[in-house]
Amino acid sequence: MSPTETTAETPDTRAFPSFTGDARPYGGGDPYADYRTADFPFTHHPDLADRRLGGAVIAANDEFFAHRENLLVPAPAVFDPEHFGHKGKVMDGWETRRRRGVSAELPHPADEDHDWALIRLGAPGIIRGVVVDTAHFRGNYPRAVSVEATALPGSPSPEELLADDVAWTSLVRRTDIGGHAANGFTVRAERRFTHLRLKQHPDGGIARLRVYGEIAPDPAWLGVLGTFDLAALENGGRVEDASDRFYSPATHTIQPGRSRKMDDGWETRRRRDHGNDWIRYRLVEQADIRAIEIDTAYLKGNSAGWAALSVRDSGTEGEGAWTEIVPRTRLQPDTDHRIVLDAPVTAREVRIDIYPDGGISRLRLFGSLTGEGAARLNARHRELGG
Repeated sequence: MSPTETTAETPDTRAFPSFTGDARPYGGGDPYADYRTADFPFTHHPDLADRRLGGAVIAANDEFFAHRENLLVPAPAVFDPEHFGHKGKVMDGWETRRRRGVSAELPHPADEDHDWALIRLGAPGIIRGVVVDTAHFRGNYPRAVSVEATALPGSPSPEELLADDVAWTSLVRRTDIGGHAANGFTVRAERRFTHLRLKQHPDGGIARLRVYGEIAPDPAWLGVLGTFDLAALENGGRVEDASDRFYSPATHTIQPGRSRKMDDGWETRRRRDHGNDWIRYRLVEQADIRAIEIDTAYLKGNSAGWAALSVRDSGTEGEGAWTEIVPRTRLQPDTDHRIVLDAPVTAREVRIDIYPDGGISRLRLFGSLTGEGAARLNARHRELGG
């Protein structure tokens, strides 16, 4: 372990490294070769601030060198050593100007000086972990960061969020971080949040912000919709497990909208045995499924050959027998397949099996909550402060 590396305790008692101090100046070659990162125990959760879910950086007090919107770009930050503009080095992140003190006698920033950005989560939920990524900010990263969260209904403006009567909950206390590193923090606030305030002390640059957690939808909205996609991330569905994540995450199959390119879906490696691949989903709550879409958009020579769907209505994850509701069905490449069930099927979990390998881009499960499911979802919403 390097002198600038410490460990942070996580809920499952494992430790992951945290980083402080400058990274080495860029010396050519792969800029990620000396990037400092770790395995964080919360990154299996979806990113609640994902732009594809509707996340946005809605305000910042300063973005002199690099735009605040870069914080939520889904792809890793890129670095071009030759890219300069009228204001200096062009960076793929959010970067503020250098702060100064009040006089020649006091040239340094005050201890309380900081820059801030307001982030609207694309999907409100329970935050399990945050990553403040300073990739390529080697000597111009903030000395420390802190993160706060709040929950407000509707679509509040920056001015409304910054009002004196808004209560903010500290998720990450002011903590020293490192340059050119993934700085991860476990969060233990069992509440539903809608917005974050990211602070960097006193100034500097951050490449990306990731906010991992469990989506907690608004039951009133789902109730008004009636029939909706029960597995969609934005509605509270999630992937529990998958047989293969070699080329892309299984979670892509429940992202909003249709896939727009091949790696925006789920694709497995080529099998050389007689098995098959699968994904297991947890619906937002117990529901009656009425219609199904299996989309293979942009998967042309590598789509799954066949697919089957099974369900179970177990209150405990991983228990109970599976019942097949769609037998093994031929899939076409780059095609949206629509299936109407003969009668509604009650379930809390769904498994799609594909044969023998390949991929799908999206799975949609349309239906409505049962009375029991709606009651549990409302009770959970109240527990989380909704």
